[in-house]
Amino acid sequence: MIDESFQWRKEYTVNDLSESVLPKWLFETGALFLHGYDKEGYKLFWFKVKHHIRDPKQQFEKKKLVAFWLEHYAKREHGKPLTVVFDMAETGISHIDLDFVRFIVSCFTDYYPNLLRKIVIFEMPWIMNAAFKIVKGWLGPDAISMLKFTNRSDVQEHIGAEYLPPHMGGTDSFKYSYPPLVDDDFQTPLCENGPITSEDEHESKEELEADTKLIIITTIFTQMNSIEQIAKSEESEKTDVKPKNAKKALTTFKGPLLHISPAEELYFGSKETGDKKCLIVLTNVTKNVVAFKVRTTAPEKYRVKPSNSSCEPGTSLDIIVSLHGGFAASLQDRFLIMAAEMDQSSGGGVPELAQFWKEVPRTKVMEHRLRCHVTESSKPSSLTFKENAFNIPAKTNEDLHIQLTHLLQINKRLEEQMNRCLWFQQLSVVISLLSVTVAAFCFYLAYDQRS
Repeated sequence: MIDESFQWRKEYTVNDLSESVLPKWLFETGALFLHGYDKEGYKLFWFKVKHHIRDPKQQFEKKKLVAFWLEHYAKREHGKPLTVVFDMAETGISHIDLDFVRFIVSCFTDYYPNLLRKIVIFEMPWIMNAAFKIVKGWLGPDAISMLKFTNRSDVQEHIGAEYLPPHMGGTDSFKYSYPPLVDDDFQTPLCENGPITSEDEHESKEELEADTKLIIITTIFTQMNSIEQIAKSEESEKTDVKPKNAKKALTTFKGPLLHISPAEELYFGSKETGDKKCLIVLTNVTKNVVAFKVRTTAPEKYRVKPSNSSCEPGTSLDIIVSLHGGFAASLQDRFLIMAAEMDQSSGGGVPELAQFWKEVPRTKVMEHRLRCHVTESSKPSSLTFKENAFNIPAKTNEDLHIQLTHLLQINKRLEEQMNRCLWFQQLSVVISLLSVTVAAFCFYLAYDQRS
């Protein structure tokens, strides 16, 4: 299997496949592309069968296009599964190409074995039933269970209407076009570094005061419950039972320009829990100023502060992502963080940043994607804060998690500053001792010459 995989990658030059090396007409046909998400939050890989015409002369290039998309997605999403959609509306005998279908099947079974979540087949013509019986023979029992034959009446069991085109009973107005290469349609979120409405400003001031009080309360809460938490952790290790809504430990994506925390997911609460804020921490690990901007697939839902700014060398910066109005987060929502190094002469103002992003080469832009995770409502913890006790709104576990994350980041920065101060103090002591030694030696020489 390893040998076959390497031979396959060599034959189709998978490592060197890029948008520039493939013929432009391949992308223009719109037969294969990535767009949208299913109801489980998995990316949709569309195969518009009506745009595919069997032609032996073009077969190899079309197969390279499949390899390009799969490799492009696997590298970008670190192997997260996707859902394949065969849209067979308006197809007939001229579109049947078993060799091409077999290639797609072999890609998932042999070369990307963990990439396939399910195959949704929409409105397969009765004349193709015999052909798909042959296809089933190429699939193992696990893969056969992934096949979902659908029509207009039941396709929404797998894919929401917002990502289905009108001919499939959906409301998605997306129309394929090239260029540019179809991506997640990331857009600028609301309130990008600009003025906010008076209502939002009033809310933000109240939230800031409440958050400040909550930081103090959270610190006391952490100290009071440290022994209790240790006991609980030991008990959980013994029982080896993981709560349903337990979060992953806070992780950090270590990129060449920025370290981004969390690394993969932003945790939002459901409408019942009301958790509407998340914190992203960016740390500049270069010696230059790094410009960044944040985009999202649902710009009408989220406010990001700041969404377009810069980060000084060796410093960290907090980005607050909050849900707007009565919107709720969903598994399909994604965030894209783009970053690039700026020259020393470049300014950090809004006009300079706008011009910088127009001119910076795409090859020099670091990109990292975050997906949303929606936590379900859970039982209240043993220690709760009443709304009137401290004159602040009731906060959920998610808010506490955000504030604790913020405190940990501040603590880390203080430790780094203290370590630098201690180092300078030690250096000063050494220099002082050397100075005293040199002065004493000079006095000794002067005294020896007089005598």
